[in-house]
Amino acid sequence: MLKFVKNHMESITGIEIYPMISLLIFFIFFVALFWWVITAKKDYIKTVSNIPLDNNQNDDIS
Repeated sequence: MLKFVKNHMESITGIEIYPMISLLIFFIFFVALFWWVITAKKDYIKTVSNIPLDNNQNDDIS
């Protein structure tokens, strides 16, 4: 099965760019996420982390 897929993929011209694009998207996403985590304000993180515990806004659910 793998031989069939490999031979089929090798017959497509220009396909070698797709793994590089995927790696670049993956790398950029995680670098941006890391940058956001480092630069996020601590008050915002604390507020967002307490949302599930805030009973005033969740009265209609329970």
